[in-house]
Amino acid sequence: MKRILKEPLLHFLLLGVAIFVAYCFVSKRTGDRSEPAKIVITLRQIEHLATAFTRTWQRPPSAEELEGLVRDRVREEVYYREAMALGLDKEDTIIRRRLRQKMEFISDDIAVQTEPTAVELNAYLRAHPDSFRVEPRFTFQHVYLNPEKHGENLTRDAARLLAQLQEAGDRSDPAALGDSFLLEHKFDAVPGGEVAKQFGEKFAAKLAKLPPGQWQGPIESGYGVHLVLVNERMEARPPVLAEVRDVVRSEWDKSRRLEMNEKFYQELRKRYTVTIEGLEPKKMAVAK
Repeated sequence: MKRILKEPLLHFLLLGVAIFVAYCFVSKRTGDRSEPAKIVITLRQIEHLATAFTRTWQRPPSAEELEGLVRDRVREEVYYREAMALGLDKEDTIIRRRLRQKMEFISDDIAVQTEPTAVELNAYLRAHPDSFRVEPRFTFQHVYLNPEKHGENLTRDAARLLAQLQEAGDRSDPAALGDSFLLEHKFDAVPGGEVAKQFGEKFAAKLAKLPPGQWQGPIESGYGVHLVLVNERMEARPPVLAEVRDVVRSEWDKSRRLEMNEKFYQELRKRYTVTIEGLEPKKMAVAK
């Protein structure tokens, strides 16, 4: 038996039977057509083919290339129609997902056609204040002390330098004091998130509690310790629409698309009665 199954002639016969069955199936689906079905390639489709070619190759297609594109489009249409007649689209996960995606694109197109008013954007901003809150900002200067360089004398050296800085006040030159440092010595209106990114969360948290106008410290960072003078601190606050309009518009669009997609789906869903075998009636809500 194994020997027979390995015979190439048997494989050829089985393939022939499969093709014959498929042909019969297509014949039943299409009926006894005395004339072939019509395929029309419109001028608009040809223009689309030429545009796609130009976008890819950065030049328009030649007459021969355009003719080849049209031939390929006809071949695609023939295979598409015959595949649909055979039902090859049925239970194909990739095709089902692609068709779902195209339906969602239709819903997205409807949503983006809606232009929000200033009233709608302001309402969205008020409804989501934490998403658009303006970060606190710090204008400060600092003097850096390297723990490895000062060793056991770090606390003593920091106290001496702090007294010197407090006596000089804002006339001090941070770059000329302390140890060399990779970052700047003065920062102007830097957002709190940027401070945390450069110096660490603990440093940023301590900086937020320092009263402006006086040298203080030492404050630890990921680099070592710092003596700090906060010149100005702007507290976090809810923004006005003009400051964050583009961001609010982007988030409003996203929210609108999700809302429209859900409404679109629910309207389509009303056309169907869904039965899920094996699922208890009280759990049918999951099918909605």
